[in-house]
Amino acid sequence: MVRIEPWGKGNVALLEKCLADPAMMQHLGGPETPEKIAERQTRYEQPGSKQHRIVDEATGEGVGWVGYWDREWQGDEIYEIGWAVIPAFQGRGIASAATLQAVAIARAEGTRRFLHAYPSVENGASNAVCRKCGFDLQGTYDFEYPKGHPIVCNDWRLDLLAPG
Repeated sequence: MVRIEPWGKGNVALLEKCLADPAMMQHLGGPETPEKIAERQTRYEQPGSKQHRIVDEATGEGVGWVGYWDREWQGDEIYEIGWAVIPAFQGRGIASAATLQAVAIARAEGTRRFLHAYPSVENGASNAVCRKCGFDLQGTYDFEYPKGHPIVCNDWRLDLLAPG
């Protein structure tokens, strides 16, 4: 179905499809600027960035992004995970499949106990991915994302030490 591979230099057009589209970013404060996307691309393409391109195995086409990063949350060092699948490929279980592959990589690293996702309470599709992938709902929290844009998010947590 899909595989994930490390983000590379040639993936900026896919990042633009994920982050510059108002529909894709409706739960995250709106589309990102070209400058912000270029800055992300530079970070994502670095070896060891933990950011991955989601690839449709049948066509080899990039259909989205999944990645995780270090974060401090409530006094603990955790991983936060995020994902995006371009509209033409949504509704096929791709986000869940790619997220589970990223979870397996994070679990194999063995450096963090917990992986968290923080989708907007209004983002039904991303909350469904969390449920499908075995995350446990911890509660709701107020965030600012991007800075100055209030958002209410669910805190979903996955124990990376639990059997996969």
